[in-house]
Amino acid sequence: MMGTTHVVGAGLAGLSAAVALAERGRRVVLHEAAKQAGGRCRSYYDPSLGLTIDNGNHLLLSGNTDALAFMRTIGAPSDALTGPDEAAFDFADLKTGERWRLRPNAGRLPWWILSRGRRVPGSRARDYLAPLGILKAASGKADGAGGTIGQSMACEGLLYERLWNPVLLAALNTDPRESDVGLAATILRETLGAGGSACRPLVAVAGLSAAFVDPAVAYLERTGAEIRFGRRLRGLGFGAGRIDRLDFTDEPVELAADDSVVLALPPWVAAEVLPGLAAPQSFRSIVNAHFAVVPKAGSPLLLGVVNGLTEWLFAYPDRYSVTISGADRLLDVPREDLARRIWGEIAQLDQLAPELPSWQIVKEKRATFAATPAEAARRASAVTAQTNLVLAGDWTATGLPSTIEGAIRSGKTAALALMCDPALGRGAA
Repeated sequence: MMGTTHVVGAGLAGLSAAVALAERGRRVVLHEAAKQAGGRCRSYYDPSLGLTIDNGNHLLLSGNTDALAFMRTIGAPSDALTGPDEAAFDFADLKTGERWRLRPNAGRLPWWILSRGRRVPGSRARDYLAPLGILKAASGKADGAGGTIGQSMACEGLLYERLWNPVLLAALNTDPRESDVGLAATILRETLGAGGSACRPLVAVAGLSAAFVDPAVAYLERTGAEIRFGRRLRGLGFGAGRIDRLDFTDEPVELAADDSVVLALPPWVAAEVLPGLAAPQSFRSIVNAHFAVVPKAGSPLLLGVVNGLTEWLFAYPDRYSVTISGADRLLDVPREDLARRIWGEIAQLDQLAPELPSWQIVKEKRATFAATPAEAARRASAVTAQTNLVLAGDWTATGLPSTIEGAIRSGKTAALALMCDPALGRGAA
């Protein structure tokens, strides 16, 4: 008789693993310490704004194949993600007042860099060759083996400030100069390197829960998976080369001989229950700001901002939201001070009244692992020394930085590792 797979952690990585297992007919029990699924990618009602917001703004791209496939599997609404029909990114320079739209062409051959109207003002076509140093340095090398971006390309100049720094900082949540070149190369290969057709920006306008979490939970319930909230894992029972018990705060769960476990927990939690686990130890923060103001008609859904505190401005139907990456420097700044500074920039960009509206500042101290070579080298693979235990999480060795795509890919990888490992007595599905 087929055993049960216990998935511990209902963030996107755990949901992805549970869905992949349930899709192939496996019996799944999903355990989550919180009262709801979603982890760091979920929506909630904020009473100070009177609005439902996400606990972090996230941008997806049309080249995020695992995330989009996951959404198709769970039956997410067809309009869950909104974006332009082509790869187009609006930018504004707060210092000069300039605005422009970056428009990569659809195909892999990047002829768009020859068109002045498609590229960054003041840039030349040859300036766009700078990231070739990243791809060359990362070629044939594992995470952490290729050094930093700063060692592979010049991190200075107009195009760096107006394109490469904003894009790489958003993707890696770490100063590009000190970021791992292998992670950057993967991002480039799967997005700009794949052509504009892989770079169309997509935003969950109705919220991350509506796009990812709620449909995944509904899918698991339809397929017979059991979901248990309010269950915090405090330890593992180690048998002869396998896990034989899950110790939750309320009660232990004894595992049968053919049961298995997907541990989809944050790295600092996973390291507590799995001694000796290789996991990132340094993290970077993200600051999000939300303002209860309906954006002006014609405001771009997503605006990249340079020469300001604001980095990315989202114009949702009911609010403005700002994301600031690599934001450790802002953790001790009073929240109202941040709100006033950020709103001042939004007011300047969209010609709005300077009076501060209802606002909310969300500081996520450990939003992602630091995407440095040292931390990239600490990422664990999905497979562990315990024959019935695998790992999932955006911090595992996905080849990607901490992103929605990386989290969902890690869950699928963990599920496939369980189903295809002959040591577990299971054949490939």
